[in-house]
Amino acid sequence: MTEVQDGAQAAKWLRWRGVADLYHACFTGLILTVVTRRGTSDAAEFVFRVFRRQQQERFLPGLDKLGLSHLPPAVAAAQYHYLSNWIGGVRVEYMYESDRKAWIRYPPPRWIWKGTAICGVPGEVSRAMLRGWHANNGVALGNTKLGFVCTKQSVDGQDGLEGYYCEYDHALEPDQRLVFARHLEAPLFDPATAPALPVASWPRPRLEKAYRNYAMEYVRTAAPVMVQLFGPEDAGYLLHLTGKLIGMQYFEEVARGLCASGATARDFAAFLLALFEAQDDIAGITETGGAFEIRQQTWKLMAGVADDHPACARVLQGLVEGLAAGCGRRIAVDMRPAAGGGLPFVWSIG
Repeated sequence: MTEVQDGAQAAKWLRWRGVADLYHACFTGLILTVVTRRGTSDAAEFVFRVFRRQQQERFLPGLDKLGLSHLPPAVAAAQYHYLSNWIGGVRVEYMYESDRKAWIRYPPPRWIWKGTAICGVPGEVSRAMLRGWHANNGVALGNTKLGFVCTKQSVDGQDGLEGYYCEYDHALEPDQRLVFARHLEAPLFDPATAPALPVASWPRPRLEKAYRNYAMEYVRTAAPVMVQLFGPEDAGYLLHLTGKLIGMQYFEEVARGLCASGATARDFAAFLLALFEAQDDIAGITETGGAFEIRQQTWKLMAGVADDHPACARVLQGLVEGLAAGCGRRIAVDMRPAAGGGLPFVWSIG
C-alpha cells in the first residue's frame, strides 16, 4: 500500500471514530434524558429492553464470529463480553477461575457513562443492564444452570462494575439468574492470559469499522425500543431533544474528525455530506442561490430494522439540528421526509 493510500485510510478511520463518538454520546444521552424526563423506573425499563434486545440479536451470532462457541458456557459468556467490548473501545478485564466460573470487570472510566454522565445514573438503571443481558446468557445458550453474580457497581461508588459467570449444579429460577455478592472481589487482571482476536480474521480495517458500528448499534436498538415503550409522540420528543443536545455539544469534536472547518451554511452542508458518507449513507447535494439541499437516499443506521417507525428519524433530525447550531448560530436546517415519513430525507440548509 502506498503512502497516499495509507493516509487516505487513516483519514477514513478518523472519520469513523468521530461518528462513533457522536453515537456513543447519543446513546448515553438517551438514557439520561429518560432518567431526567420520565424517572428512574421508566429509565430502568428502557435500559432493560435495549440490552435484552441486543442480547437476543447479537450474543449467539457473536460467539460464532469470535470463535467462542466451543468453550464451556461460563467461559464463553465471559470471553464474549471481553472481546466484543474490547472491539468497541470499552475497557474490560477477563479472569478465568475454572471452566464453571469466569470473571469480567469493567474498570473506570466506564464507557457507557462517559465523563460526568456517571453522576446521573441510578443504580437501578445499571442493574437493568445486567438483567437485560448478563442474566440471560444462560437462557440463550440453553443452559439454565448459568447465572451472573455481580460483586460491584460503579454507579454505587465502587471501583468498577464486576462479577462472574457461574455454572451451578442446578437449574436457576428467573430471579436467581442475576444475584449480588458485594462482599466478594474479582481477582487481578493479567493481560498476558486474556483471550485475543485472531489477527488474520480481524485485520485493522475490520476492527476500525466494528469500532464505529459498536456505538451506532446502541442507537439503532434504542430508537425503536423507545417508540414501542413510550409511544411515537413521547418517544419522538425524547429522541429529538437528546439528538439536538448531543449534536450541539459534540459538533467541534466530530468536525475535527471530519477535518471540517468554517461556520457558514456552505461549510455545514459540506460537513453534513461528509458525516453521511462516514455513516455509509448515500447522499447528494445541490446549491441554489446560496442555499443547499442534501438528498439522503439511505439511512444505514435503521436499515433492516423490522419495527422501524417514522418517529425513530427524530433522533437523526435532532442530531443534525444540534450539529448545525454548534457550527454556526444562524444556520437554518429543515428536514423533509418522503411520504409516510421514510426515505429519502431532504435536508434544506440556509
